[in-house]
Amino acid sequence: MTPLRTLTLALAATLASGCTMIPQYQRPAAPVAASFPNAAPVAAAPAADAIAWRDYFADNRLREVIALALANNRDLHVAALNIEKARAQYRIQRADLFPAVGATSSQNAARLPGDLTSSGEAEVNRSYSATIGFSTYELDFFGRIRSLNAQALETYLGTEEARRSAQISLVAEVANTWLILAADRERLALARSTYETRQKSHDLTRRSFEAGAVSALDLHQAETLLHSARADAARYRSFVAQDENALALIAGAPVPAELLPATLTDSISTLAELPAGMPSEVLVRRPDILQAERTLRGANASIGAARAAFFPSISLTAAAGSASSTLGSLFDGGSGTWSFIPQIRIPIFEAGRLQASLEVAEVQRDIHIAQYEKAIQSAFREVADALAERATLAEQLDARRRLVEATAAGFRLSEARYKGGVDSYLGLLDAQRTLYAAELDLIAVRLADTANRVTLYKVLGGGWQ
Repeated sequence: MTPLRTLTLALAATLASGCTMIPQYQRPAAPVAASFPNAAPVAAAPAADAIAWRDYFADNRLREVIALALANNRDLHVAALNIEKARAQYRIQRADLFPAVGATSSQNAARLPGDLTSSGEAEVNRSYSATIGFSTYELDFFGRIRSLNAQALETYLGTEEARRSAQISLVAEVANTWLILAADRERLALARSTYETRQKSHDLTRRSFEAGAVSALDLHQAETLLHSARADAARYRSFVAQDENALALIAGAPVPAELLPATLTDSISTLAELPAGMPSEVLVRRPDILQAERTLRGANASIGAARAAFFPSISLTAAAGSASSTLGSLFDGGSGTWSFIPQIRIPIFEAGRLQASLEVAEVQRDIHIAQYEKAIQSAFREVADALAERATLAEQLDARRRLVEATAAGFRLSEARYKGGVDSYLGLLDAQRTLYAAELDLIAVRLADTANRVTLYKVLGGGWQ
């Protein structure tokens, strides 16, 4: 049997052998409740499928800003480059499944002094060779290389999940920053409107004071309200500028003015509320959970490599070509040469190194199991917290709206009583402060409501429909 035929049969046996020593993978049971709290259970609630962010967010301006961020954000660009890096590393590991064939040519020249030659004269001996072949190619009979290849594949797939997770987080961050800017612009508009109203009230009070109709105390109280609104307007101008800077940083490019919000929008989401009885199994499709599972699968594959290390390893070195003592006759007839060097290594005594390596791999797998379960628990809490907030936001919004209506009516009555001489200016001052605070609180609750919808999009891995 020729060496080439032997090599061919060995390679065929290796490729035909698809078995590895990787333990059978079983996804750990999720250590959380079967359904989320704050929702009545229903029968046969289906698992959710992720949706595109364009189908989730309703405002066209926000969609354009998100698209700008996805195209220019540097953190997301780094996540994409990490995928390319992991893909290249996987190809490097996969290449070990095949022999690396290369061509070599060499010259060997050696000078011998005269006292070492038969002629008594110094001689220079030269030899030339040109061969093609491979060296130390391991026949993967026990799946060690395939196990390492499976581990590299899981690492590569995990980086893709990391990119998806980064994209969802970026979309949520852009939406939240855009909404904060909208809220601060609304607060600024309220502060300016309040300042203008108090400026008119102050001017009227000053004229009344000059006419002797009101006391100096009333004038100073009017000045207090005026400068308070002026300070708030200046503070919110600063907030708006900082919000615009933050949005530009996240977007990775200047955001056109026409894409910036003027006020908060109540239609941030185009989707219905989370349906009652949504099962907690939807968490397993979150990219960060999938990434943790990919890491766990990779650790499981590394056990197969550690187990295979206990068995013999067979490597081959082979080459074929031409050799001659002169360069001109290198490729003449009869100059052919070949070499075939099979090598088998059987571990006999490793001082416990192989067993320790296997134990490390098994413990590492157990660590990743615990980390996977912790990721599930953390995700469950994030959703539960968002749902707990969602359960009371409608009531909070209604209460804040009614409070603004009530304080506005109280302000009008206080103003009428003051002008009629029935009440002091202190009562009108308190009514103005109460109305202003109630309007600010309403903006804050509306921001919390829209931000909660964004949070649900993020913690559910991109929506729930």
